Amino acid sequence: MAALFKLLTALCVLASLSSFSDAQTCKNYTFTSNQAFTSCSNLPYLNAFLHWTFDQSTGKLQMAYRHTSASATNWVAWAINPDLTKTQKAMTGAQALVAIPQTSGAPSVRMSSITGYGTTLANGTLSYDVSGLSAESQNGEVIIYATWTLPTTTTTILQVWQEGPVVSGNPTQHGSDTANLNAQGTLDLLSGQTAASGGASSTLRKKNIHAVLNVVSWGILMPVGAMVARYLKTFKAADPAWFYLHAGCQTSAYIVGVAGWATGIKLGSDSAGIQYDTHRNIGITLFCLGTLQVFALLLRPNKDHKFRFYWNIYHHLTGYLVIILSVVNIFEGFDILKPNKNWKNSYIGLIIALAVQAALLEAYTWYVVLKRKKAEKAPHGSNGVNGYGA
Repeated sequence: MAALFKLLTALCVLASLSSFSDAQTCKNYTFTSNQAFTSCSNLPYLNAFLHWTFDQSTGKLQMAYRHTSASATNWVAWAINPDLTKTQKAMTGAQALVAIPQTSGAPSVRMSSITGYGTTLANGTLSYDVSGLSAESQNGEVIIYATWTLPTTTTTILQVWQEGPVVSGNPTQHGSDTANLNAQGTLDLLSGQTAASGGASSTLRKKNIHAVLNVVSWGILMPVGAMVARYLKTFKAADPAWFYLHAGCQTSAYIVGVAGWATGIKLGSDSAGIQYDTHRNIGITLFCLGTLQVFALLLRPNKDHKFRFYWNIYHHLTGYLVIILSVVNIFEGFDILKPNKNWKNSYIGLIIALAVQAALLEAYTWYVVLKRKKAEKAPHGSNGVNGYGA
């Protein structure tokens, strides 16, 4: 039992401090063609990566653009806009390399000079010389290869990357989700430093803060706090420590969660015309239910009170509902923000780990409870037939 107590205590403490690390970066990637590049960058949107080798003396930029989790019905593109001042509208004037999926074989690839937002990405010529243009697709990943010849004075480029649907074999306009609208920024070819364009950097920072606060609070601390109450209270030696640990986890989760909820409200007010109804409505519901749980804790009846039974039912049902809605809304947030897929995979792995741990603890708890009941029944009738003695 002591080992179980230590395990759950560690889970609660670690969860309150946890954040996700990007388990796999562009530096871990090996190309099937054994090509090697000197630099790479994890692009902040659309599950994309850029690998490159740049020789400033010749202006040669050898690059590979990787777009993971690519749909079989979507085109993908990477582009350079020669005008570094157009950070707010980097798409117009961009010189693009476009990969279009085919029913069989490798994607077709073309060059397209983008003149406006209504572009059909028609095949054409670019303002830069481009050679070695090719594309490949495997396991849901599309890679575009090319070598650009840039002016030898170039050290920084304004890059744009994108994806959009293909209809009847022709590229059509991309979506207007946050990830699509912010998939652009500057890249220092020498240092590898990237920067989101315009105000996107500040907005992305706020969204990341909102995501981390809510994942840690609603998505980690809440389930761990529930596990503490569910499994530690079975053991008399853990009373009342289990209650204070449970209350500490849930109160911390609520405080951090309110901060995350507030950042979401602020993001919504700063993004006029952009609204994610499902994510927003679940978030408001979670805030209301979480607040009710806090008040329920303050109004908890004594164990022998006649209303304690009904309070327990309410408290348990509301708590489990909060956990379910929290996990659902976190995945809604992933779909909106579209971060690197490793963040989502990390959270899925954590949820699976918690679920497995809960299943093991559930089995062990039932074993202890049944063993205890068996031990309590054993003395009955031991003094003779029907308990009356010899």
